[in-house]
Amino acid sequence: MYKKFFKRLIDFVLSLVGLIVLLPIFIVIAILIKKEDRGSIFFRQTRVGQNRKNFKIYKFRTMVENAENLGAQVTKGDDPRITKIGKILRKYKLDELPQLINVLKGEMSLVGPRPEVPKYVNAYKEKYEEILKVKPGITDFAALEYIDEERLLKDAKDPEKVYIEKILPEKIKYYEKYIKQMSFLTDLKIILKTILRIVR
Repeated sequence: MYKKFFKRLIDFVLSLVGLIVLLPIFIVIAILIKKEDRGSIFFRQTRVGQNRKNFKIYKFRTMVENAENLGAQVTKGDDPRITKIGKILRKYKLDELPQLINVLKGEMSLVGPRPEVPKYVNAYKEKYEEILKVKPGITDFAALEYIDEERLLKDAKDPEKVYIEKILPEKIKYYEKYIKQMSFLTDLKIILKTILRIVR
C-alpha cells in the first residue's frame, strides 16, 4: 500500500488542477441548471467516509428539488424526478465533477470505494469495517463495473431493494478487491479506464 502522504499529494494537486481547468464547464452547467428550474446548483448528501466520519458529498443537481423526499435514494434510468439537463449530466457522468471539491478538502480520494449513505452502510456493517479504513473515492473497480447502474435498475419494481440485496454485495467485493490491490499503478489504471468508458 503506497504511502498516505503520496496519495493525498496526488489527490490534492490533480483535484486543484481539475477544478481550475474545468471552471468554464462548471459555469456553463450551473447556468443550464438554473435556467431549467431556478433551483440549487449543487446536490449535497450525507455519505459515510473514512473511519465512519460522515461528510456532505457534492454533485451537480440532476433531479427536481427535494427529490429525496419524493422517492428512493437510488434512481433508475427512467426516474421521473430526473430533470432534462440532469439526464445529460448523468449520461456523461458530469454530475460527479463537483466531487473534486470533496477530494480537495480531503474527504475523498480520486480513486477508492464509492461512499454510501448511512442506511446502506448499516445494512452491511461488518463488511464496511474494513472498507471504511480507506478514503472513499470518485471512481474504482465497482464504479467501472456498474457505470450503467441506472439502466440495470430500470425494470426493477423495487429498485432500492434490488440495490441493497443484489448490487451492493457485488460492489462490496470490488471495494475489497481495490483495498487489496491499492497502489499508484492501480489508481492510474482505474482513472484511465474510467475516462475511456465515459468517452465511449
